Amino acid sequence: MTTANRTRAMFCDMLNLPRGKYVPVDVAAGGSIGFARGAFAVSYDRDLLTIPGCGYYEGLPDMQLKLDDERRASWQSSTEIALGDLTVDGEPFGLCARSMLKRCVSDWQAIGYTPMIGLETEGYVFQRDQDGVWRPYDTPGAFVYGTGPENDPRGLTDEIWEAAHAAGIPIESMNGEFDNGQFELTLCFGDAVKACDDAFLMRSMARELAFKKGLLLSFMPKPIPDRGGSGMHVNFSLADHDGNNAIAPDGKLSRMAEHCIAGLIAHHESLAGLLAVTVNSYDRLSQGSMAGYWANWAEDHRLVTTRCSTGSAISARLEHRMADCATNPYQAVTAVLQAAKLGLQGELPLQKPEDLDGMERVREKRHIPSSLDKSLLALDKDKPLRMAVGELYCDALLFLKNDEYSRLAGKSVDEVRDYYLPFV
Repeated sequence: MTTANRTRAMFCDMLNLPRGKYVPVDVAAGGSIGFARGAFAVSYDRDLLTIPGCGYYEGLPDMQLKLDDERRASWQSSTEIALGDLTVDGEPFGLCARSMLKRCVSDWQAIGYTPMIGLETEGYVFQRDQDGVWRPYDTPGAFVYGTGPENDPRGLTDEIWEAAHAAGIPIESMNGEFDNGQFELTLCFGDAVKACDDAFLMRSMARELAFKKGLLLSFMPKPIPDRGGSGMHVNFSLADHDGNNAIAPDGKLSRMAEHCIAGLIAHHESLAGLLAVTVNSYDRLSQGSMAGYWANWAEDHRLVTTRCSTGSAISARLEHRMADCATNPYQAVTAVLQAAKLGLQGELPLQKPEDLDGMERVREKRHIPSSLDKSLLALDKDKPLRMAVGELYCDALLFLKNDEYSRLAGKSVDEVRDYYLPFV
């Protein structure tokens, strides 16, 4: 095994970009790496914004990435990966989503439960045509749940699988999704922070491997208007003090789980401001889609927002289907867990499950806002959720994403796609 001669220190920002530095291994051994807080103040098109918490008028001072003691294997040669938490003056930085998730987990543990998370991610592959334009991956023989060369003639998913195995990123499954050139990569259930670390690294790894093959792997919610959307489903369970799954211990939803679902439904509109954070997200979230449009729930129903699986007391879980992979995974998981906890703490009653098909008929009347700006307004008005997630973090996200919405107002579908495609 080749010894690493460099460390790639990485963190995930509010745009879900993998910020970082390469440093010598002995420098990383010091335990922290400095970055400018201004990294959080830069838009996709590299304008510097007055984002709250970044110190725009104080000279854009430093923050420190306090590295984990553990180093992770990389998909790059002679390289190790170091993740960590961002700090300012020795305290957690308010814009660090990973620290925010750790606080959320501690909040849950303080009331007797430990969250366990499994993330399902979806994306499309693109290839350049002779004019240099990104076109959908040419997979004429592809089909849903497809595997092998018909589904992936250039073997990208084979490389992702092997690289994930070597890097210790636990893939539960990988397959073709609904449309040609669309793939689902599902990660194994585990500790909440590690599950998000794995998702962050998997996305970075998969995109980089695609680039090396001359391909673009995009996790945009709806990059091709006449094809299906791509989501990030947040699956979660809650372990009690004895390590038992508390979602459905008797083969049916526990009272605790019912309150959690009620919390997710109560904060449905404002959750969109944390889980569907691009203009393009709202092309995916629509009536009749297998995404989180309606403020509803049901057992094993893919047309509702919160899908329950209670067939096994051990593997029972709740699946929230609104988020997409343009969203920072730490942010998405924190938002879902905190909304669920608000439902539990408030002992909110659970409405009846959806019992219609969800495609053409649905009983629920409430749904997500119709656009990003309206979802951000709903989040701004939902003080309990903002306080639970992190007030400074939400203020910064609202500023950043309202600016993004303004930049794209009046743009065509193609212009919006081209804005996001290189980064998302």
